[in-house]
Amino acid sequence: MTNFLIADDHNIIRFGLKQIISTSFIPSTVKEAASFDEVVGLLEQRPFDLLILDINLPGGTHLAMLDAVRLRQPAIKILIFSASDEKVYAVKYLQAGADGYLEKSTSNVEIKNAISTILRNEKYMSPATRQQWLYRNSGQPRENPLSSLSARETDVLNFLLQGHPVAKIADMLSLHVSTVSTYKTRIYSKLEVQNLVELLQKVELYKNN
Repeated sequence: MTNFLIADDHNIIRFGLKQIISTSFIPSTVKEAASFDEVVGLLEQRPFDLLILDINLPGGTHLAMLDAVRLRQPAIKILIFSASDEKVYAVKYLQAGADGYLEKSTSNVEIKNAISTILRNEKYMSPATRQQWLYRNSGQPRENPLSSLSARETDVLNFLLQGHPVAKIADMLSLHVSTVSTYKTRIYSKLEVQNLVELLQKVELYKNN
């Protein structure tokens, strides 16, 4: 019997994961938690083999949740299941002790694969995360994507981080709006982000390197 604990504040996510587990991993039991307080309470009641954990769970504090879980059940496996960008967060959580990282947009087939991999006592990583993991643990200095930006792109980046819209940046730099839009597109492409939130996260990750 494999015992699962699903921790996510969205009922539809818990329902979907429970369906995948119940039909793919037999025999098994599945418990659910909508907050980190509920997770702690369940961990103190009974042992679990695998915790599927949303990093933005109410009552939890990101990486600190891993330590709190391990304190109560040192042998438990932890699969992070998050809407947050894998490129930014996956390696960080794996280094902190998670056994795998999945984005919530992942297919059912890959979710099953990740769970099976972890239950075999292996780390689960997507191909992209595996490359990032190997590079980061190779002893080589990490390439900083911020260094690929031109001087003008860096100027535009700094104004974007301050919350200025494209039209305002164009006025401050005495450039056409279309020119600033082009710089913004290049910045997003070079840093591999889709929006301002991801941009802020990526800059925070690399700014001291």
